[in-house]
Parts: sequence; C-alpha cells; structure tokens
Amino acid sequence: MAPERDTATRERVASGATAATRPRGARLDQPRPPRRRFLPEWDPDAFGRLSERIARFIGTGRFLVWMTVVIIVWVLWNVSVPRDLRFDEYPFIFLTLALSLQASYAAPLILLAQNRQDDRDRVNLEQDRKQNERSIADTEYLTREIAALRIGLGEVATRDWIRSELQDAIKELEERQNGHRPVHGVFPADRSAGRDVHDR
Repeated sequence: MAPERDTATRERVASGATAATRPRGARLDQPRPPRRRFLPEWDPDAFGRLSERIARFIGTGRFLVWMTVVIIVWVLWNVSVPRDLRFDEYPFIFLTLALSLQASYAAPLILLAQNRQDDRDRVNLEQDRKQNERSIADTEYLTREIAALRIGLGEVATRDWIRSELQDAIKELEERQNGHRPVHGVFPADRSAGRDVHDR
C-alpha cells in the first residue's frame, strides 16, 4: 500500500503548477536564458569606426604612394630576380588577385563609412532645423516685445517733450514779468479750458 501512495503523491506534484516543477523558461518574472549563436558577434559601432578609419586611409595620398611602391617592387622583383626566387611570374596573376581582393573589400568599407557619415549628417541637419525653429521663435518673441515697448514708450513723457514744456513755461513766466499778456495755466488742460491762473 505504501508504494501506491508514493506514486500517487508523485503524480500529484508533477501535475500541479508549482514553481519548483515549472520549467525555468516558462516563468514570466524571470528573463529568458541567452540563446547560443553560431555566428560570431561584434559591436556594430566599433566595426563602423574601424571601417571609417580604413576608408579615410584609403582616400589619402599616402595609401596611393605605398600601393604604387608595393606594385613597382612586386613587378621588379618578379621580373629581375632569378627564376627560383620569383613567386609571381609575368602575367602577375597573384598580384591581380591581391588587387581585386583589396578592391572588393575597400568598396563595401567605403560605402559603410559613407552611410555612417550620412546618418551623422541627417542627425546634424535635424538638430540645425530644430535650432533654427527655436531661433525664429525667439526672434518673433523679441520682435513682439520690442513692438510692445515702443507702443508703451509712445505714451511716456520723453526728455525732449519735458524740455519743450519747461521752455514754454519759462517763456510764459518771462512774458508775465514783462507784462505783455496774462499768464494762463502751465498745463494743457488749463490752456484748453481757457481758465486763468488768477481765477483760481
């Protein structure tokens, strides 16, 4: 009877949904284990930087000079040295293979470097466009503020206006002292009303 009870208990535990029996990958609160990859992994950014360095070196005059020197030495060696020391005979098949291999690798590296440069240019253009939009918005805001200040300053007494009013007041006082005509009020409201200062 005891062995039957053990098998029944085992069946119940195996059929239940406990954390101990559930497979690790089926849990939602735990990350999945990393998969094995058969292809080698590399950092795309580091590979792109390396391709840009190679493309920059290929595009310099130094590379052209060194490649020309290597080809001339190659050809002179395989033409002038004894036959036992030559490693590439006259049709220079090995040299042609090396140059075609170099060209087949140089073209994709240059294209990759150009694509990265295009991406950088696109990001820079987007940043410049946003900066221009902010500058235009700031300029419009400052223009509105300056216009509001001009409108506000139109109603403020300026130095020239105060000077002219003071000169008019001095002239009226001088005329009063000379007795030519009666002095009216200094302020424009008094003048427009036609009231005399003596009436007050």
